[in-house]
Amino acid sequence: MRRRDFVAGLTGVTAAWPLDSRAQQRVASIGVLHGVSAAQWKERMIGLNRGLGKGGFAEGHNLRIEYRWAEGHFERLPTMAADLVSRKVAAICAGASDIAIRAAIEATSTIPIVFTTASDPVRAGFVHSLRRPGGNVTGATFMGVELVAKRIELLQELLPGVTRIALLVNPNNPGLMQDNVRLSKGAVQRLGLEMVVVEAGSEDAIERAVAAAVERHGNALSIGNDAYLSSRSQQVAVLGLRYSLPTISESRDGVTAGLFMSYGPNQAETFRHAGMYVARILKGEKPADLPVIQPTTYELFFNLNTATPLGLTIPPTLLARADEVIE
Repeated sequence: MRRRDFVAGLTGVTAAWPLDSRAQQRVASIGVLHGVSAAQWKERMIGLNRGLGKGGFAEGHNLRIEYRWAEGHFERLPTMAADLVSRKVAAICAGASDIAIRAAIEATSTIPIVFTTASDPVRAGFVHSLRRPGGNVTGATFMGVELVAKRIELLQELLPGVTRIALLVNPNNPGLMQDNVRLSKGAVQRLGLEMVVVEAGSEDAIERAVAAAVERHGNALSIGNDAYLSSRSQQVAVLGLRYSLPTISESRDGVTAGLFMSYGPNQAETFRHAGMYVARILKGEKPADLPVIQPTTYELFFNLNTATPLGLTIPPTLLARADEVIE
């Protein structure tokens, strides 16, 4: 992503700084390590930069950012993390996917790491506890995987005739995949439904997985929390329409890409909080003393342009609960 795209997303913080003070400030250097591409994470990066700006840091003024995008090739992440460490960055912001976070943790035990994750960071082993992370790692969690069950409940509420839910997961992100399956299985059993699991970690595999979900009589498709699958929302949306399969994901981005509905926290806001933590660390605070940030509000989105060809009518009760309906 081009640097001016990020700068344009800031909220005028730097414009208010006197020119003299800008010239006198030391330029800090941080690393950004993600498994997806820059274009796919644009809104989230704008959120990160807003958080940095709120803390008094802006790229091109008193901050230099070394971006490392694996573009879905997760095997590149350890080398990218090692490269950032060799450049002696002051902090690393890592996520999308958990593999990126693990790569950063394995690359350094001294450089502060601020993560963004859909996993439970304690269960994943990133921190000792949410209140007192310990070590050189802290960050923000969407607690997104915990919402998998809620999304299945919403599907049943919207589609009372549904009997079998298909769950799409990424085998290249095994820890998160297992959490998605475990929590989804608990939800479908509680609701008296059945579940089929289909796996995909590449563009071609997604085509096969959605076709398999239909062949195995899935009535709706729940997309498991995963950075790569999130980045392929448009492809999944097209397939959902092709097979008349209602789809639900974790974020608004998926709905704007054509998925039917989503439920989850505001991800750009979570990245903004992560940016504020990076700024605090650059000012001298220790990651061990910064509690892991958890979301407090969740958003429900629908895409009526997708509902119409699927022949779906959204009940007024759900429409009233929606944060936004895309038409």
